Amino acid sequence: MNNLLNCHKGCQVKVKKINAEYNLKQRLISFGVMKGAELEVLEHAPGKKTIEIKIGKMRIALRAQEAELIEVEEV
Repeated sequence: MNNLLNCHKGCQVKVKKINAEYNLKQRLISFGVMKGAELEVLEHAPGKKTIEIKIGKMRIALRAQEAELIEVEEV
């Protein structure tokens, strides 16, 4: 399984599946992170505790444990 946390800086990916519980999944969807969405990895915080992504024109930061739940494939 290739998840968002394993992607390197500059990587452009498409979301395949979100393996999160309902509340987190709904929060991610509200940011536009949903199946089929394309996003770019902008930065990893030191120690990979957070990851910054760009989806459309929005930039958001996710915790490592959240990013790990998002299955992706490179575009």
